[in-house]
Amino acid sequence: MATGFGIALHDAGLPVGPDRCERLARAVTVMGATTVAELRACALATMVSDPGQMPTFDRVFNAVFGGPSPFRHLNLPTAPRSYERPESDGSPQPQGRSEDGPGDLPSGLRVSDAVPAAADSDEPLVEGPAVHRVASATERLSGRDFTELSPAELRQLVTLMREMALAIPPRRTRRFRTARDGKRPDLRRTLRLARRTGGEAIRFARRAPRVKPRRLVVLCDISGSMEPYARALLMLLYVLNAGQPRNAQNRPEVFSFATRLTRLTPALAAASPDTMLAKAGEAAPDWSGGTRIGAAVKEFNDHYGSRGMARGAVVLIISDGWETGDPALLGAQMARLHRVAHRIVWANPRTQSPRYRPEVGGMAAAWPYCDAVVSAHNLDSLDDLLSALRDR
Repeated sequence: MATGFGIALHDAGLPVGPDRCERLARAVTVMGATTVAELRACALATMVSDPGQMPTFDRVFNAVFGGPSPFRHLNLPTAPRSYERPESDGSPQPQGRSEDGPGDLPSGLRVSDAVPAAADSDEPLVEGPAVHRVASATERLSGRDFTELSPAELRQLVTLMREMALAIPPRRTRRFRTARDGKRPDLRRTLRLARRTGGEAIRFARRAPRVKPRRLVVLCDISGSMEPYARALLMLLYVLNAGQPRNAQNRPEVFSFATRLTRLTPALAAASPDTMLAKAGEAAPDWSGGTRIGAAVKEFNDHYGSRGMARGAVVLIISDGWETGDPALLGAQMARLHRVAHRIVWANPRTQSPRYRPEVGGMAAAWPYCDAVVSAHNLDSLDDLLSALRDR
């Protein structure tokens, strides 16, 4: 049903592809739609992306579900309809579509006229197992490498990424705050309190150093070999950035590099992950280009890091370490960055192999200056990445 309706919308000129058909099928299944009105709500939420598409959507929806259907093999009735499962006699149900045509309804769901239900079948359609199927599918995807996931499958992982929390170790500032358990006396506040009691200091005020979270700075490799991992980790940073309060001081600062350094922090404020990736691609013209890690780290140190952005910060570098420039330059710039940063974490997908050894190239030059190296090649390994960022 979702495929047939998607074909009708696509033929009418709407940008509907297999991914939207899949989302419609999942929405109908999880919501447990039993009426045409509920079906229209699911289709409207998954098939329409612009208000200008509404007239075409309404025309196609009425043609398919409210009148004579352009797909005769669908055999959709024009009377009020509801969704119900076909009665089973205990025999295994065939999978896939029937022989009538590519737009036939799946065997597990069919459209029928709405008639009064019998006493033994009046319970509503409950799609509890469908939710478990969706959860199990997501669980299977969480263990797969990011390079094996399609864009539609990668979007499914965004829901699980929203459950993750970013915790950066705090740092002590030079400012103080009033605290009952503070170890430093606050003489000025003590004298102000003494004025209320005739000059006798009855209450002694104390203060403690003010603590604030450290800044997270991310340098993400967007070269050809890192493109799938860059997309996934940029989505993670987008989710973590969206979970922070507005004007929060611990929002991540994100830079991309391949043949040049580009600041992508403004792109994280996009309305959706797809929009964020589109803006990142527009801002970084070297996407899927070569790799010059040493030159990118040098540019960051010259224009951002040494001027204060990296001082006391947690720096995350996402790269496979394939350096086309001089490894000695990378080693010198990593040493320079290590002197000002609080902690450097390197996410290298190649380290997932137990046979990996950082013996040559840029990774060998950068390894001595890394406080932690993680793989971050799939969703399960992102817990190790967040733990490495959280460590003091």
